[in-house]
Amino acid sequence: MTTNSTMQLSTKDRHEILGNVLKSLQTRFYSPEKLNADWQAAVERHWPLIEGAATADAFEQAMSDLLAELHTSHLGFFHRSARRASSRAALSATYLADDTPYGKRWIFQDVHAGGAASIARISPGDILLSVDGRDVSPPEHPVFSMGKQTSLEIVGNDEQRRTVSVDVARPRGKKLQFIQPTLVDARLIDDGLGYLKVTMFPGMVGVKVANAISSEVEKLGAIARLIIDLRGNTGGGIGALRVMSLLTPERTPVGFALDRRRITKSLNSEKLGYPRFSHIPSSTKALWLLALQFAPVMLAKKPIVLQTEGLGEKPFHGMIVLLVDRHTASAAEMIVAFARENKLATIIGEKTAGRLLSATSMKVGKGFRLALPTGAYYTWKGAVLEGTPIEPDEMIEFDWQNQRLGNDRQLDHAISYIHGTTVTNHG
Repeated sequence: MTTNSTMQLSTKDRHEILGNVLKSLQTRFYSPEKLNADWQAAVERHWPLIEGAATADAFEQAMSDLLAELHTSHLGFFHRSARRASSRAALSATYLADDTPYGKRWIFQDVHAGGAASIARISPGDILLSVDGRDVSPPEHPVFSMGKQTSLEIVGNDEQRRTVSVDVARPRGKKLQFIQPTLVDARLIDDGLGYLKVTMFPGMVGVKVANAISSEVEKLGAIARLIIDLRGNTGGGIGALRVMSLLTPERTPVGFALDRRRITKSLNSEKLGYPRFSHIPSSTKALWLLALQFAPVMLAKKPIVLQTEGLGEKPFHGMIVLLVDRHTASAAEMIVAFARENKLATIIGEKTAGRLLSATSMKVGKGFRLALPTGAYYTWKGAVLEGTPIEPDEMIEFDWQNQRLGNDRQLDHAISYIHGTTVTNHG
């Protein structure tokens, strides 16, 4: 169940909630041109199913089916009592669909250390068969309940079926909190070659993750080459700016978000006057200063340009590889786009997700909320990433059969590539 199974919704309730959703889309949705005749036709098709839904769960599903017609990320409909999540949030893991000896199945791709899947000893390449005894196969995505153990049947590299139990969240006070993976990990691959893995960028400003990134890079010492692994990183907040600041010594503009009211033809001239954010403080105690500085700008809904922090020259500049895959999204894609536009790194792996919008959620009645994108992110050169995955410089697909043998082809290729390149000036 996704909502409170005892909730009763009258026909009037369903009608009013649908009306509130449609009104919110008309006034706040980032791309009003998508609310065209095709969208109106979709509303007409789904209307009887929505208003005739027999249960609150059926209503939620019918509303979600309608919103799916817009083919937009960061768009969803849920009840405040929802206690379930996707594998990305619940397990700190991602998966892809492929043919297996067990039919079309979900196969784990990224399994972040310290997350629920990793704790349960799930590995990249493991095949998912069932969730809580129920067979799950594409295109149906598995969801996981919070507050209780979930039983998964998987097939590992030994081709033996096994059942594992995962806890997707732990109590924190009166609330439940997802088991957070190791945010940042770094190690020396060999003399002079460092490896930095960042799994996500939690927090609006990201003080914690930014400090961890700087600390781990410092521990690597005077490395001459650096691989930054963003595979499976589904984004987050401004903490991503610290990674971008590692790519270049200078203060370089990155990009900004515009809501639907500010997208104009004079974008290139207007952006020069936007205020700039170019420093993540080292302590959360300094956040009140940021609030004082940027609150008036935010209240005026004026865009803020992200700009790198000017961390100075690093010995690895000009010898950086970004590892990405189909699950690299949102703030992590901002890093990839910044590197591409300024020729600061070589991108290796798969096409990124193409999901990058600014979003919010709002109440629409009876405990339901609508999550919707309200603005598009623009790179400094004017590119919009939503719906446009970033192509890598070197395409290396995830090979799950090889991964089951313990071979990471993407990382191996990155190591070979970076050792075979010569230092170039990307500044």
